[in-house]
Amino acid sequence: MTDPRWELAEILQKKGWTMATAESCTGGLIAGACTDLSGSSAWFERGFVTYSNDAKTELLGVDEALIEAHGAVSEAVARAMAAGALRHSRAQVSVAVTGVAGPTGGSPDKPVGTVWFGWATPAGVFAERQRFDGDRAAVRQATVAHALAGLLARL
Repeated sequence: MTDPRWELAEILQKKGWTMATAESCTGGLIAGACTDLSGSSAWFERGFVTYSNDAKTELLGVDEALIEAHGAVSEAVARAMAAGALRHSRAQVSVAVTGVAGPTGGSPDKPVGTVWFGWATPAGVFAERQRFDGDRAAVRQATVAHALAGLLARL
């Protein structure tokens, strides 16, 4: 099986597009997975690590009231992060993640392993919630894989 990052790179380059990331719970791991590939400067534009709520607001333009109303780990914030990554970059597509990687920080509504994904493309902004099992490292790695696969599926 081939690495889906190469397929993503090929599609983006064929379209003449670049991508941006907006990451909270992964702390830059998605950007790192992309830039691990030689030649990624042709299709990876930039990454935002917006771990704090203030960073989401300051760097991506996520409305504080949105975070207050829905919480940082929510569909609304994931969508706003993905859209904000496009507004604050030169990229044509983006992926955003916000979640609870654990082992602490979960709640009954948002247990550890809950991650909201946002993808922004010329076709619109899409969001999806997933729940991953495992320790912090496993949740973060599953998030990276799902984020990239989700972007690939939407291209």
